[in-house]
Amino acid sequence: MQLTTAFTLLASSIGAALALHSHDHDLQMPLDYVKYPYQAVYYPGNNEVTADSVFSGITTFAKLPWVKCLGKEKDAAFDIAFIGAPFDTGTSYRPGARFGPAGIRAGSRRLTLYGGYNVPLAVNPFHAGLKVVDCGDIPVTPYDNKYAIQQIEDGHKELLHRSTFSPLGNDTLTGKPLVPISADGKNHPRIITLGGDHTIVLPVLRSIYSAYGPISVIHFDSHLDTWKPEVFGGAPSEQAAINHGTYFYWASREGLIKNGSSIATFYSQHGAIRTTLSGPADYVNDDASGFRRIEAREIDIIGTNGIIKKIRNTVGNKPVYLSIDIDSIDPAFAPATGTPETGGWSTRELRTIIRGLDGLHIVSADIVEVAPAYDTNAELTTMAAADVLFEVMSVMAKTPLGKVTED
Repeated sequence: MQLTTAFTLLASSIGAALALHSHDHDLQMPLDYVKYPYQAVYYPGNNEVTADSVFSGITTFAKLPWVKCLGKEKDAAFDIAFIGAPFDTGTSYRPGARFGPAGIRAGSRRLTLYGGYNVPLAVNPFHAGLKVVDCGDIPVTPYDNKYAIQQIEDGHKELLHRSTFSPLGNDTLTGKPLVPISADGKNHPRIITLGGDHTIVLPVLRSIYSAYGPISVIHFDSHLDTWKPEVFGGAPSEQAAINHGTYFYWASREGLIKNGSSIATFYSQHGAIRTTLSGPADYVNDDASGFRRIEAREIDIIGTNGIIKKIRNTVGNKPVYLSIDIDSIDPAFAPATGTPETGGWSTRELRTIIRGLDGLHIVSADIVEVAPAYDTNAELTTMAAADVLFEVMSVMAKTPLGKVTED
């Protein structure tokens, strides 16, 4: 009898406690959850604690604050946002890049383990006065490519046209106020997209066009991706004509990229090209799409400095979009991709080249074709992708998207 009474009292106490705290979500927070996440607890500075709690909490890119940018926090402002585009039904060989966003985030867990200071670029992008967040993934259907491509464009555009958290400020050399470099005159945040196969760049460039007009593109890839649809895949249907080998063909046709049709126009630039072709006509078509090419093997002759010089001479100081296919890196360093090609650059070489873009106005960027199912147990590919994006966001953090107006 006494035992029954004790159990009854215990059950009553537990019930009362649950009722009392049923509204208190703090009790359900992960141990290292930050209620006010824009405190820089994850990104220590000089002589602060590092290598702490790297495995706890949900897996966002570099342990950035998770913001439901396309949900209940649709009015949240930021300066740089990471967004996933889990789409891979435009690939021609190995699928699996729909899991790329999750894999890249997992590979990024240790980016801030020791503080996040980028020694070669002398900047900590997590302590650069910018609000950087992870917005999760765009909801993408796996059943209908046309609908999925529209979902990606809409999701990206919604973020791109969000207000920035930080003002442009003044030019560091002249002290004069900066004005936006966008075509619509607004200061837009930067979006870094985690693919997904390379098809996602067509809807992303459509979004970019809405703010910047035709844009110069720096494209690191082992493939051209400007193939005519009747050549790459044969275009058995209208929708099949849009895939990860033809999206730049369509982007050029739609006027989304600067196509080099006049001598005054800035070209776009391929880097790390080493694919086989259907024939020399593929290069003719690539020229017509507005791209200049850097073959992967050129690095043996001109080195990383020569590659950097070629890129900078091509795109100048105009606004530029950066698209990185992980297969630009040799599969010895990044095997987990849909269409691997041997003879590529090393991870170190690509990171060096990206650091060489310091000072360019990179308006947004992506990394694509990461398919974690083909990775090693050591997560070589996802770590490489995360480290490459660390260089990208470091370059972004150093150069605001503004210019000084002429007097």
